[in-house]
Amino acid sequence: MQSYKELFVWQKAYQLSLKIYSATKNFPKDEIFGLVSQMRRASVSIISNIAEGNARGSKKEYVQFLRIAFGSGAELEAQIELSKDLGLLKKEDYTALTKLHTEVMKMLNAMISKLSN
Repeated sequence: MQSYKELFVWQKAYQLSLKIYSATKNFPKDEIFGLVSQMRRASVSIISNIAEGNARGSKKEYVQFLRIAFGSGAELEAQIELSKDLGLLKKEDYTALTKLHTEVMKMLNAMISKLSN
């Protein structure tokens, strides 16, 4: 079994997490325990669940962890949208995050579908 670090989906999700950290660095201080924390935790949850699922012994468990990662991705999508609408995200950050997020979600969905069959 290959290392989770070799998985293209993990690499993309890792880049997404780095971009989330960077984009939220300039959020107002009163959002440190709000959106900043939530967005960072959701992005870290994606990469963590891909890694943990990859380390599990069964395909069924792997799929379950990928589904959890997908759920965290859905949370992150909502938080990115809210941040945009509140004027907390720069337009270029929003565009980059949305593009990368969409790629990650499509890859996760494809892996879940493939491993579930």
